[in-house]
Amino acid sequence: MWLSENQKFGAGFLASSLLFFLLGLTLFFDRACLSMANLLLLCGITLLMGPSRTLSFFLKKEKYQGTAFFFLGIVAILARWTIVGFILECYGLVRLFADFLGTILGFIGMVPVVGPVVERWGRRVTGSGPTLPV
Repeated sequence: MWLSENQKFGAGFLASSLLFFLLGLTLFFDRACLSMANLLLLCGITLLMGPSRTLSFFLKKEKYQGTAFFFLGIVAILARWTIVGFILECYGLVRLFADFLGTILGFIGMVPVVGPVVERWGRRVTGSGPTLPV
């Protein structure tokens, strides 16, 4: 499966979002870096999935709580409550992407050096076996 140009840009934005997120944490919750990470994350998800699928993802009934916490976290960071906003965002992201956690851990488990460590930790946390649920 090949990616379109928009999807390639979206993947680049998501990678940049991760970079700014880590930089914001390294710089002791720098508000500018975390705000940039949020902006790049939203743009990256929109470019990767498309606008209509992004809206339907965030507005699913099961994901209302995660969406609310994530966007409250963004507002809190912009209002200069960086640590509170970061905690709200992390909780919201976990609630939003909890369905993908097993898949993500499965892919990371295939990485040569860190794979076995992450796989053991993931099994302990999620309580799942070595195979992914279908």
